Amino acid sequence: MPKHTCRFDWETVFTPGESFPVAELDIRRGAVRVGAMICFDREFPEPARILMLNEAELILVPNACRMEASRLGQRRTRAFENMVAAAMANYPLPQENGHSVAYDPICLPKTGARDPLIVEAGEAEEIVPAPFDLDDIRHWRTTEVWGNAYRRPELYGSLVSLEVAEPFRRSVCRSGDENQPLEEHGPP
Repeated sequence: MPKHTCRFDWETVFTPGESFPVAELDIRRGAVRVGAMICFDREFPEPARILMLNEAELILVPNACRMEASRLGQRRTRAFENMVAAAMANYPLPQENGHSVAYDPICLPKTGARDPLIVEAGEAEEIVPAPFDLDDIRHWRTTEVWGNAYRRPELYGSLVSLEVAEPFRRSVCRSGDENQPLEEHGPP
C-alpha cells in the first residue's frame, strides 16, 4: 500500500507500492469511494490528486509523526483542491503526536467562507467520530471549480519528468533507482 517510503530512514527496507487504488466501502447510507495514503505520501500533492482522479471521495491517512500547522495545512489543502473528504489518524501520546484530523472540501459555500475542519483530536488516545455529510460533499463536487472539471493536464508534462534538478538532487535515490546509494539515517 505505501507509495512513498522514506528513502533516507529505516523505511528503506520497505518496497514502495506502484499504484493508488480506490475501493468502494459499504456504509450505513450506501457506499463511499475510499483511497488511502501513508504518512510520507501526504508530503506530496500528487498522491491525493491521483486518488481524486481515481474517483476517491474520501482519503484516509494513517500517520506517525508530530503534527504541526504545516502538516495540518497539507490535509486541509488536499481536501480543498481535490474536493474530497480527508481524514488522518495519528499516534497519540506518549509519542507526542496526536491531533488526528478530518476535513471536508467545502470551504467557500455561497453563504460565505467556512472552516472545513470537521474534527481535530487532542494528543491523548481517544476515538473521535468525523461526521462527513456525503450528500453535501457530493453536491459540492458537481458545482465547484476545483477537482477535475477545469484542470488542463496537457500543460503538466513536467510533473511526470524523471529528472531531478538542483537544488533537489540527493545522494538518496528515488524508489527504482538502484544505482544510487542509500544513507542510513536522516535526510541528506
